[in-house]
Amino acid sequence: MSEVTGVTDATDWRREFAEEARSRRPDLARLCLLIGAVADESVTPADLDAAEIELDRLAGELPYGLREPDDWVAALARLLGGRYGFQGVPADYQRLESSLLHEVLKRRRGLPILLSVVWMEVARRAGAPVYGLGLPGHFVVGFGDASAQVFADPFAGGRPMTGMDAELLVAGATGEPLEPSMLRPADALEIVLRILNNIRAWASPRPERSGVALWAVELSLLLPAHPARLRYEHAELLVQRGEFLAGAAEMEAYASVVDAVEPSAAASIRNRAQAARALLN
Repeated sequence: MSEVTGVTDATDWRREFAEEARSRRPDLARLCLLIGAVADESVTPADLDAAEIELDRLAGELPYGLREPDDWVAALARLLGGRYGFQGVPADYQRLESSLLHEVLKRRRGLPILLSVVWMEVARRAGAPVYGLGLPGHFVVGFGDASAQVFADPFAGGRPMTGMDAELLVAGATGEPLEPSMLRPADALEIVLRILNNIRAWASPRPERSGVALWAVELSLLLPAHPARLRYEHAELLVQRGEFLAGAAEMEAYASVVDAVEPSAAASIRNRAQAARALLN
């Protein structure tokens, strides 16, 4: 951190993200805020503190003594969806800000998973038995014992959901029935990886935003568990951005890992690395 400006540079944000992700109990809100700090160079430590304070303030506005899951859903829907207008619209899928927690707290708009993070973090601070539910195509929140199936959809302002609603949502997104494994509460790192996946998906059809895709992949690679193929995606992005030697070297390293299980795929990756090196000529 600079002693003159008080602003933390991107390297420090990434280091803090890696340390938090590998801590004994990763803090979901902090990790989400650090994603925003990497995304937005204007973000300062004071901005992150202000976001945490806002979550605390919202939690403090919930009624005292709530016990039943349905009561938590109703109270949070009145507070967040009603009084403060946290919800989503289709246009939010076209904005990078919809995946950045500090922006979602200011705009009160975002993707389902970020609005769910707001709900979870506010509810957790107030003592609610809350968890995230990463259904295919749509993220929602649950309360109480997972078997009770008391859900809410923050994207819809906190609309209560039943188990049947979840089944219909999954069927609409995938054409397949809801599997019991889909109702397993998501942990903090799974949620963070899904957020980063959304950012990569947003950047993918926008070649001019390849830098966004690059930092999203690099943060994903800092998580203790991540898909191995992200290393290849990282290499491809380096080549796309003109870093041919670095990209080729990473492709070759990934090919060495793949070689034992998929020799033909490894050979194809090595050919791609050779082609990347040839771009220097």
